[in-house]
Amino acid sequence: MAESHKCQICGKPATVHLTQIVAGKIHKIDLCEDCAKDKGVTDAVGFSFSDLIGALGAANPAPESLSCTECGFTPKDFKKSGLFGCPSCYEAFSPILMPMLRTMHRDVTHVGKVPSRSLERVSAKNRIASLEKQMADAVSEERFEDAARLRDEIGAVRSKVEENLK
Repeated sequence: MAESHKCQICGKPATVHLTQIVAGKIHKIDLCEDCAKDKGVTDAVGFSFSDLIGALGAANPAPESLSCTECGFTPKDFKKSGLFGCPSCYEAFSPILMPMLRTMHRDVTHVGKVPSRSLERVSAKNRIASLEKQMADAVSEERFEDAARLRDEIGAVRSKVEENLK
């Protein structure tokens, strides 16, 4: 079932979905047909992605006194370019940035992505390390049947990892 999106400007059901990749970062915006026309999305020459980001920020206006202590960037500068002046701007503009990001993404905390095969390998390595420790404990406690069972289990996990690498 497809996830329904709402226009990030007016809240109506979105029918226009924009994706822009700038410097390797993906920016997505969902718009209803009316807001897309108002912003000139249908007119490629008159359309400005940074104007659209500025419009999203207008829903949560920033205090005029807000500025970055490191570079002096202001909300007006951000709305004009759609870019920040320095890394400290993210902290300085968090009162306007976080609500904007919440409308564009599921969450404001980046959790990253790990390829499933890498995740499986890391999980297998952790499992093997745990089993090896249990086996060493079993040997030191002279529980040789348990140690043999753990040795066989380690071999099975290693075989499965090697099979998945093929």
